[in-house]
Amino acid sequence: MYQKQKTIRSVLLAGVLILSLILGGCGVDNVSPTAQSTSPTVQTTQPETSQPDTQPETTAPALPQGSELQVRFLDVGQADAALISCDGHHMLIDGGNRGDSNLIYAVLQREEISYLDMVVATHAHEDHIGGLPGAFQYASAGLTLCPVTTYDSDVFETFAAKALEKGGGLTVPQPGDTYPLGSATVTILGVNGEADTNNTSIVLRIDYGQTSFLFTGDAEREAEQVILDSGLPLSATVLKVGHHGSDTSTTYPFLREIMPQYAVISVGTGNSYGHPTEETLSRLRDADVEVFRTDMQGDIVCTSDGKTVTVQPQRNQNADTLGPATPTTQPPETQPETQAPSLEGIQVLVWPETVRQNETATVTIQGLPNTTYSITINYKSGPSSAQGLEDKTSDGSGQVSWSWKVGGRTSPGTFHITVSGGGETLTLPFTVTE
Repeated sequence: MYQKQKTIRSVLLAGVLILSLILGGCGVDNVSPTAQSTSPTVQTTQPETSQPDTQPETTAPALPQGSELQVRFLDVGQADAALISCDGHHMLIDGGNRGDSNLIYAVLQREEISYLDMVVATHAHEDHIGGLPGAFQYASAGLTLCPVTTYDSDVFETFAAKALEKGGGLTVPQPGDTYPLGSATVTILGVNGEADTNNTSIVLRIDYGQTSFLFTGDAEREAEQVILDSGLPLSATVLKVGHHGSDTSTTYPFLREIMPQYAVISVGTGNSYGHPTEETLSRLRDADVEVFRTDMQGDIVCTSDGKTVTVQPQRNQNADTLGPATPTTQPPETQPETQAPSLEGIQVLVWPETVRQNETATVTIQGLPNTTYSITINYKSGPSSAQGLEDKTSDGSGQVSWSWKVGGRTSPGTFHITVSGGGETLTLPFTVTE
């Protein structure tokens, strides 16, 4: 009996071995096509494949009817700020200098955006975060991204306090993180690439249908190389040129991976740095990129329908944007006039450095908690009696704000705002234009 069972087992084992040999001879060919046939389904969840020219057919999701993405690069001088809107959802990337707080406030007010899905402070320098308190003064945010949570500057501390109050605090993202913005997707490509503050810049891409926008903050060649080494996809329709067009950014290897159709340089007129540099403009010319510049053209508005992007500058459509920068004749130390005066007991967060007739102006200060403050607007005709200028008591954190409308008949010129309280009196200049 035992011998019979042993014989049966031997026959079965031999059959299994023969079957294995047969399958082994064709197993690779039979299994591989099956695995390959399922890979497109997996890859549709990725923002981009290794072959960008095939992306629209395999990865771009269908967009809802009436959907649109708008990216507005704001003219904030030698600084950065961009407002992005998609399907009723909004995000703000940087906010210019401290003196741009009023501009950021006014833009959000004009667009009636009281809630931002996301605020991104690309890095801790004032020309990127200084005006963000103005955004938080008008709107709240669901998420605030920043590459660091601490930085040794009063401007950063003010920004961080406002982000904690109205933006959910500061969140440090990681490369590969994604966030929805209506029908668009925001993907973090780089953060904290190097120790230098510029190189800590959050680099991100916004994908919308078959189009995409790449924002680079002030990332320089070291951070660009870190992103290149990561292997994350970089191709984009529109590039926000790094570091205001400095020659330390937008290197050839980085630009070759992006291959943008359009590029936007956020830069100040006659800045003392010579931005954008000829080296950077030459690289953009070599790549056959159509360039737009805020110093020459004001706000730059990009609109995408998911297939193509149209770009509309505020002025000077045919400006020679690839021409050389015109350096200022003033020494660098006389350039910054955007920082508001301050006293030990009163710090100005938002003020109307320049405001047009019929526009709303806002002043926000950081003073002593639960203290009464007064404000006086001194025009040529005397103190303003506009609504909104009554005495106010600061909140528990010491903040107080006034808003008023500048009349349509107010004479253009430079006037003064006086804020008093807590034993301090501070005078601010502001200019009314037509």
